[in-house]
Amino acid sequence: MNNKHFSLNISVFHGHKAPEEGILVGYGAIIEAFNLAIPLPNQLALISQKKRQYTTENWQVFTSRHKPEDTLYKQLVFALKYEGINLLFFKKLFEKLSEEDCKTLVQIEPQGQYSRKIWFLYEWLLERKLAIPDLDKGNFVALVDEKIQFELPISTNSSRHRIKNNLPGTIDFCPLIFKTQKLVNFIEENLPNKKNNYLNAIRKELLQRASAFLLLKDSKASFTIEGETPTNNRAVRWGKAIGQAGTKSLDKEELLRLQQIVIENSRFLKMGFREEGGFVGEHDRITSEPLPEHISAKSEDLEKLVNGLITTYEKLEKSGFNAVLAAAEIAFGFVFIHPYVDGNGRIHRYLIHHILSKMQFAQQGIIFPISASILNHIDDYRIVLESYSHPLLDFIEWKPTKNHNVEVLNETIDFYRYFDATRQAEFLFDCVNDTIENVIPNEVDYLQKYDEMKSYLDDVFEMPDKEVALLIRFLDQNNGKLSKRAIEKEFIELTDIEVKEIEEHYQSYFNQ
Repeated sequence: MNNKHFSLNISVFHGHKAPEEGILVGYGAIIEAFNLAIPLPNQLALISQKKRQYTTENWQVFTSRHKPEDTLYKQLVFALKYEGINLLFFKKLFEKLSEEDCKTLVQIEPQGQYSRKIWFLYEWLLERKLAIPDLDKGNFVALVDEKIQFELPISTNSSRHRIKNNLPGTIDFCPLIFKTQKLVNFIEENLPNKKNNYLNAIRKELLQRASAFLLLKDSKASFTIEGETPTNNRAVRWGKAIGQAGTKSLDKEELLRLQQIVIENSRFLKMGFREEGGFVGEHDRITSEPLPEHISAKSEDLEKLVNGLITTYEKLEKSGFNAVLAAAEIAFGFVFIHPYVDGNGRIHRYLIHHILSKMQFAQQGIIFPISASILNHIDDYRIVLESYSHPLLDFIEWKPTKNHNVEVLNETIDFYRYFDATRQAEFLFDCVNDTIENVIPNEVDYLQKYDEMKSYLDDVFEMPDKEVALLIRFLDQNNGKLSKRAIEKEFIELTDIEVKEIEEHYQSYFNQ
């Protein structure tokens, strides 16, 4: 440990071009020095030789006065101070170091806050104590720096380390989210109030109708995202499940119930948690070998991971953690784990509904059509999924099985419980905001225009509701014009003048 050198002069690092030549420090430098088999952090730290401090998407650049000494302890102090907590990093580092090395490390500055954080993380992550007596003095220090990452609002004191444990999760599932300016802005905007102010201005009857349409729209969108075209009955059935989001407790039995609803035909599918490996991707057309874009958690890890996910959700809900951040952690965590052979994607999006409703972001009875917004941003959705999955492929050892599946050969459980959920949280906030600003208002606006058109058709033609619905649907499908077939068949009773008048009224209502 003492012979290691950490600070590294670079202009490019593992394919990441630095904004300028400088010295790599912190997490990136330690990962390189110990050859830790983990994805690099989304942001790396660099010491500039130009005496300036700034941030880019992938880099934090510091001045020479920030440069840490070339020792493991000082590099760790720098990382914790400026780069936040990376649980996956610490788990893999502690597994590389001997227990005696770790004991020596945390006693370099035994009363120092960063020593205490490292000490706490060692005992929390490895679930074993170092031979060090409890501290009997000193102020309690928050583990997660609230200026850098989102912390649990309610902390638990560890008297042994004089540390306030405010990690937003448990040892079995604890993603972390960085406090980016984008997320801070969304939270300060108070989207729940923005939503409620809009919804309260809409008459109740119209809102109920809009909610019914949005429920079906969201259900169909969730299937479309998976590349499926469901029957109307299947979409309605899943829509009813979405409509119940937030009314039931979230546990393993509920997750299994949801899979049974979403899978219409289970003849050729083993329901419940996987009993073999899993991946998302294609098969080679010639050899049928798997071509993974995402490799799921090992089947033997599913029980622990899903239990951890559920326990963490309960902790987030009770603490008053931000609902959208909680939904990002839990829902994306679920889809990364991929516990089922099929149905993971739709249940992942259901979990967003459930958490937003249960944590009172979305009021019960009013569907919050998040899948419709995700479908509108499907390319961004794929990018945010791949931002987690693709870097991980380099660290998962696997071989193809006889039935063209994957068998994972190394330990991977930590990849699914300790990940950076910042990009997923930003994406979800974008979709939530889009839902409030566009998806719901567009549906309400359409229904208002539909009512105006219906009123005109009732007054002038005394047309039955069924005929009105058919006529407007034809006009919707053909840019405000009745097709030749509609004129000659379904609405043959209308004269040419009446058809022209109806089309003009449609244009005046719907193209405002």
